[in-house]
Amino acid sequence: MGFFSDFKASLMKGDVLSLATAVVIGGAFGKIVGSAVDDVIMPIVGLITGGIDFTQKFITLDGNSYETLAAAKTAGAAVITYGNLVQAIINFVIIAFFIFVILRAAEKARKKEEVAPAAPAGPTQEELLTQIRDLLKK
Repeated sequence: MGFFSDFKASLMKGDVLSLATAVVIGGAFGKIVGSAVDDVIMPIVGLITGGIDFTQKFITLDGNSYETLAAAKTAGAAVITYGNLVQAIINFVIIAFFIFVILRAAEKARKKEEVAPAAPAGPTQEELLTQIRDLLKK
């Protein structure tokens, strides 16, 4: 087989198509989770913390004091934006919890499907042969 034939065959394997589908669905799911965090949960966190915007928390390394992060950056000061790290940690914890809740619900739904009663088993081959033998004796 030629190079392109091998390449086409590898792309058409079920694993690659499943992976591509998972990536697309994962991207869409990421947008849903991101929207839930940014638009629903973070306003509640902001209300609980008194409206603190963690992304505006910073330390300047030049020793000067600036009112806002934008002012410090405009002045060309070197800054440590520790607020971004705090915000990223909060986002991670919220997203991890959100995914945990969804996976837990999916697992419970899967367990309910597995618990479905099995169809009653018919007689075994030995039981059938025994019944035939008994009928022949009669």
